[in-house]
Amino acid sequence: MIRRIGITSFATAGGSGVIATELGLALARSGDYEIHFITHAPPHRLRHFEPNVYFHEVDTASYPPFPHAPYSLALASKMTEVARYHKLDLLHVHYAIPHAASAYLARQMLGKDAIGVLTTLHGTDITLVGQDPSLFPLTRFVIEQSDQVSAVSEFLRAETERVFKIERPIEVIGNFVDTSIFVPRPDLRADNPLADPGIPILMHASNFRPVKNIHRVVEIFAAVRARMPCRLAMVGDGPECNPAHRLARDLGIEEDVLFLGNQDSTEELLAMSDVLLLPSETESFGLVALEAMSCAVPVVASERGGLPEVVQDGICGLLFDPHDVAGMSEAVIALLKDPARAKAMGEAGRRIARERHCISCVIDEYTELYERTTPSR
Repeated sequence: MIRRIGITSFATAGGSGVIATELGLALARSGDYEIHFITHAPPHRLRHFEPNVYFHEVDTASYPPFPHAPYSLALASKMTEVARYHKLDLLHVHYAIPHAASAYLARQMLGKDAIGVLTTLHGTDITLVGQDPSLFPLTRFVIEQSDQVSAVSEFLRAETERVFKIERPIEVIGNFVDTSIFVPRPDLRADNPLADPGIPILMHASNFRPVKNIHRVVEIFAAVRARMPCRLAMVGDGPECNPAHRLARDLGIEEDVLFLGNQDSTEELLAMSDVLLLPSETESFGLVALEAMSCAVPVVASERGGLPEVVQDGICGLLFDPHDVAGMSEAVIALLKDPARAKAMGEAGRRIARERHCISCVIDEYTELYERTTPSR
């Protein structure tokens, strides 16, 4: 019997949107699921037509008395409409606010036993947005009201239980990477369009939010660049992008920093790099670190949050306090000067990605959770 799943996430290049899209595509390709993406825009990695995959756009009303367009209400209405017309079995929402709140309203409109709701927590919905006093009670309520709840790391589960005093069970299902797409590319490393031959590439990829510690990325690169030729590729966009531009200019390294903006070809860009920099204030998982590992690229990153669950310190990367610029820059220099060690770390990361974080490693966990979430009919 084919299960019909509605999936809602942010349609952006962030980790939650990527995981939601890749999960939906993998389920649809299995032939056992019909996937309906219900979002404000086409999901970031929904690049081609796929059988059993549908996209439903959420339109928001524009009405003068509204101070802001009521997206969460429009989303709840769209969820209800799609669920009724396509006879969905469950709604899988990624991020508590606003998506789990919209799913709760949709379930009330459909009837409590008409559809199941699975909420996957990804990070800042718990560590930042949900802790805002104006949203705290609602975040706790929708977590408690979901039929099932999952988190992408042990760190995030513990943080959710600590902050919101959640007593209900929360499953931990880690993020995953398609190891057939994120692969080592010796051809790109040999003929690298980002730098002249022999010039190492450091890379950072994120949504350029304050939590990503973007200024530290630039400072680490500046310290490395003062000791040896190299370039920094910055992939992504967000509020910290312009300040990073200014800092690079002030430090006199602007010509060696490439601001590439949002890119669809992350797998190619990561495979061109020698080291990934991820000195985030916190990461609930750190999907880009896993993607770099799958490309056999060593990671120099923060020791906070869920990153130690992904990056094994000293094995496939090196972890530091997110403000330890000296420590991280020295680690990068050491890796660049010791290609054999860098290669060994990259190979270890690739092995860990394939053995512990591939799609097939986690998809059974999600399908089992779907079975427990789907109402009996």
